[in-house]
Amino acid sequence: MIKKILVAFDGSPKSYKAFDFAMELSKRCSDMSPEITVISIAQPPEPVDIVEMDAYIDNATEHYEGLFRDLRQRAKEKNIEIKTEIRVGHPADQVVRYCSEIGADMVIMGQRGKSKIESWLVGSVSKRVSTYAPCTVTIVK
Repeated sequence: MIKKILVAFDGSPKSYKAFDFAMELSKRCSDMSPEITVISIAQPPEPVDIVEMDAYIDNATEHYEGLFRDLRQRAKEKNIEIKTEIRVGHPADQVVRYCSEIGADMVIMGQRGKSKIESWLVGSVSKRVSTYAPCTVTIVK
């Protein structure tokens, strides 16, 4: 039974597909009405300068809040209420950590296209989340 869904959202076309998938899944589970939380991660550049870090976090927060307004409206049109969260750090680590914090039953996220070399060197966020998350992970293509 799915009670809590976490949607990892970065504003990419694939993350919009993941959000839409979560909305559709919620509609299909109307008798259970799972709680949906959308999380976005602001990943600061390396190396971190404290002055730049504050400005970066402020800009990222403003950017994601703007995107969240659109997502809330889209959800409202389907009579679904969503929660939103912005975290700072490495995307995969923060998604897995937050998933554990809220006791999510499922993470839904988009698959991002990476070159074979980059994926081999650092791995993709979706791959890391699917490996370490304590629940089911659905990757939307």
